Amino acid sequence: MQATKITNYVKEVVNNLPKDWLNLTTHRLDIYNEQLAKTEFLTQFEELYHAEKATTSLLSELPTAYDYIRLGHPLSCILEWTLAQMNQLNASNVISFSSESIPVLAVLRKNLLEKKNTLIAYTEKLPKGFDVDLAKSIYGYQFECKKVSGWKELPQFDGSVIFITENQEVLPDSTGIDFQLILCPGMGSLLKISSKNSHYVSDIQHVRRRETISMTPINSLRVLKSVLNISQEKQNNDGWKKHKSEVEQSIKEITGTKIRPAVASSGLSMQYAIMMGLIDYAQVHYPEKKIKFVVPTNCYGGTNDQARRVAACLEQVDIVDLAVDGENDMVQSIESVLNQIAQVDAIPFIIAEIPTNPRVEVPELLELKKKLSKERKTPSGSSAVPPVFILDQTFCPNVHFLGKGEILSEIKAISYASGSKFPSGGKCTAGYCAGNDLSEKIMNKIHLHLAICDNEATPLQYEILAAQMPSMNKRIAAAYENTREFVTFIQKTLPDAKINFVSEELAKEGFTPSVFSLDLPTKGNTPEEREEYKRKLNLVLINKMISEIPTESKYCVSYGQLKGCYWTIPATSTQGTTKEGDKDYIARVALSGDMDLEMHKVKFMDFANEIK
Repeated sequence: MQATKITNYVKEVVNNLPKDWLNLTTHRLDIYNEQLAKTEFLTQFEELYHAEKATTSLLSELPTAYDYIRLGHPLSCILEWTLAQMNQLNASNVISFSSESIPVLAVLRKNLLEKKNTLIAYTEKLPKGFDVDLAKSIYGYQFECKKVSGWKELPQFDGSVIFITENQEVLPDSTGIDFQLILCPGMGSLLKISSKNSHYVSDIQHVRRRETISMTPINSLRVLKSVLNISQEKQNNDGWKKHKSEVEQSIKEITGTKIRPAVASSGLSMQYAIMMGLIDYAQVHYPEKKIKFVVPTNCYGGTNDQARRVAACLEQVDIVDLAVDGENDMVQSIESVLNQIAQVDAIPFIIAEIPTNPRVEVPELLELKKKLSKERKTPSGSSAVPPVFILDQTFCPNVHFLGKGEILSEIKAISYASGSKFPSGGKCTAGYCAGNDLSEKIMNKIHLHLAICDNEATPLQYEILAAQMPSMNKRIAAAYENTREFVTFIQKTLPDAKINFVSEELAKEGFTPSVFSLDLPTKGNTPEEREEYKRKLNLVLINKMISEIPTESKYCVSYGQLKGCYWTIPATSTQGTTKEGDKDYIARVALSGDMDLEMHKVKFMDFANEIK
């Protein structure tokens, strides 16, 4: 009876889906409570369920489930909730993934840190891409594998049992299976965590947050329809190879590179493949040396957090802080850090954003090249291992760093970008990575680990990128023009505000971002009072913009979207896991090439007059 009620209700939800549930990649932060991610959405969704209401308008009013769809979204939450309700489970104990193999790696990571044994039992096959030898030798995980005919054949085991099947039947906790992984070929996987292992939920969710993505909206809907026995057209991915080829060619043209680029399900999926590929590369070429990942202290929180999570699992990997913004000069910081690493004869892998986030600063590039190319000596007098430079150029994906004759062409260097920004115009989360000619062996390792994690872009993501990337540089130029005009207007209107944006000279060199940071004028008798006043003023400005221009201004972390203007405070969004002392409580504004700039000027003028 209960199962029938759930099935009928969710079928009605499927029939009345809000359009945004399939199309959005980021959501407004003003209707999102990170501490209640997923739960707040499901609490109100359950209220509709008990009231037997599922109109499109009511569903549209539900609060944001997660701030990015890579972390989760309404359809992934409803899929998980439906399976849990049908099987008398807590909704948090069912987690969907776009990857088949990452759920296994998530359990293995937790058990590594807890020094617990793991048995991976499977009926048909191991997850797509999963490599037993490399999972042990590169990721550092220890486990056993066993093929079985069914769950009743599972042996007694001192540790965690992961049971893998393609059968969508969710097994009850009475089977004694700790983790059941249901493979959904071409769409991802579903992980059911037994009630006695509920303490794993937050750790596994964090892996989904940092190293992969949730099952995408379109695939969540497909699996949900399958669970509900709703007929649907067979998935047609015939064109994905063509789209993949077009995307790879676009990336080569945009980055000025020749070797095959890699395309992942998200920017962080890409970064994870980069990090693990570099570790694999280091173990092959410098097996006895320590690895030092050099990471900016105030960079995007996901980058910071992921790097430290990788280091926590591997004794040979350490994180070295890099000060890059404000009073700190990136070039001098890199010089200092590389000298330190040479003194311990370790391998330097440097991750850096150019321009920096949120202060939009560009280092002196010729000096950067000199410091990265400089030969250093170890205490024994031997040559130190030269650095690999990993460039996050999400803010300026059109700038050529890697091609022949460019600034990073003579050192091992790779660049990557978040595809949810300019590459797709906000239509999908996929990210990509390109390498210069000297990095081919590294890129081969990155491709390998992207496959091991089953984190390659989905067919739909390739299709979206293939359609959007050819117009990317044109959109970047249009967005920059709007941003330059808005920045100039703010400087004249509120001259006491401090704006971080590229100079006209840097723009002529090709650095044309469409994002700037705004440090509003403040007042108070103490530094604490002035900081508190500024933080409140940030919110006054943002709330005014999004409330008075709701069709265009959003409180959102997005950038490079096709339309509108996006406002956020990095310290409370993109720098979420950054150490408090390194956070920047300033407003960050991102403009598109298609927006009512004059209306934004009018509203900003009103704001300036109100605070004068």
